[in-house]
Amino acid sequence: MALRIATLDELIDADADARIRARHAARRGEVMRATLRLFVDGTAPVTVPAIAAALPHRPAEAVRETVSALEAEDLVVLRGDEVRFAYPFAAAPSAWTVRWPDGRERYACCAIDALGMAPMLGHAVDISSRCHHSGAPLELSVDPSGPGAGSAGVMVWISKRPEGAACVADSL
Repeated sequence: MALRIATLDELIDADADARIRARHAARRGEVMRATLRLFVDGTAPVTVPAIAAALPHRPAEAVRETVSALEAEDLVVLRGDEVRFAYPFAAAPSAWTVRWPDGRERYACCAIDALGMAPMLGHAVDISSRCHHSGAPLELSVDPSGPGAGSAGVMVWISKRPEGAACVADSL
């Protein structure tokens, strides 16, 4: 049997590539940015009407439709009008508490999201969680360039996301 040699263009799944590009564009969209800003600023709860109020130049119904589209792309999770998750943020306490230098705390959807907040926000954060193996408390610092002192030996456990589960990186 002959070995098939293919170019990168021949190997790329055009449909998957288009979906990935659309998802990246949605993340950079005005409605998603406003949603994330509300989580960053600590406006609780983050609701569809609050997002619309943050974008007064856009019709409220258009904002609602865009948030619904973001949910269809798994970028946000709604419960009624309330945004429960806007990756990387969780509205309710989770296994990952992320503390900012000024002491404010936010919750992350998963371990990867907690680790990604520092580069996203452009400042250091402290992460509190529990060890996957022993259950012992974990505290580590992360700055925009990566994990800091005290992170030696810490691993992120990643698995295939089970049907109906909210995350794949469910422990540090």
